[in-house]
Amino acid sequence: MGEAARQLDTIDVRPVFTAEDAATMEARYAGVPTQEMLHDVLTGELRGRIAAVSSFGAESAVLLHMIAAVDRDVPVIFTNTQKMFGETLAYRDELSERLGFTDLRVFRPDPRLLRLKDDKGLRWSYDPDGCCDLRKVEPLRRALLPFDAWISGRKGFQASTRQALPRFESDEGRLKLNPLADWDKDRLNAYFEAHELPRHPLEAQGYLSIGCAPCTSKVRPGEDPRAGRWRGWDKVECGIHLPEKPGEEPVF
Repeated sequence: MGEAARQLDTIDVRPVFTAEDAATMEARYAGVPTQEMLHDVLTGELRGRIAAVSSFGAESAVLLHMIAAVDRDVPVIFTNTQKMFGETLAYRDELSERLGFTDLRVFRPDPRLLRLKDDKGLRWSYDPDGCCDLRKVEPLRRALLPFDAWISGRKGFQASTRQALPRFESDEGRLKLNPLADWDKDRLNAYFEAHELPRHPLEAQGYLSIGCAPCTSKVRPGEDPRAGRWRGWDKVECGIHLPEKPGEEPVF
């Protein structure tokens, strides 16, 4: 009797979470208060499989405070593009220490890629998409490798391209959570006051959405909060947040 055929090793390349999975989660938590939803997912099936990604920007303290109230051991990822405001780096350290996070992970651009693609450090001035890809998107992809899901601080009111933002999305095979998708500025401000959270030092100067220093400007009265990002360029996102449908937002 001949030998049984050898079983070939295979690699499962199916996404951990699909768009259908995200839609199921969206329906499951429809109407559930934000803090309750976060407690459920962080202590349930996603425990140990999820990270929070934070820019430590103007409104980041709200979501980080909520996460810390559930589990301070949730990894918090910060991508230091090496073009950040010094005030942001100081705020990151102050806020993460105050909230008691135990696992702050800082990722930077690959120095070899910087030498190849931005040796003068001026790519932002002529190719902002390429600069974001190099300094933010690629480091975040590395940072998220160990995780099946991640938490974003995006909010629907921030720009016209975010108005229909869901709480749950599928992103490159991972589940992405937008817990504050339906929060407005008044609600965020009330949370800051109720919990006596420190503000980003640049917010009082008119910087309502804070990214890298070369590509962030003050927001004028009546503008979208993100109007100060990449002013003068046909660009509204760094490339981390891909659109649900082609054409909704520029991507790389």
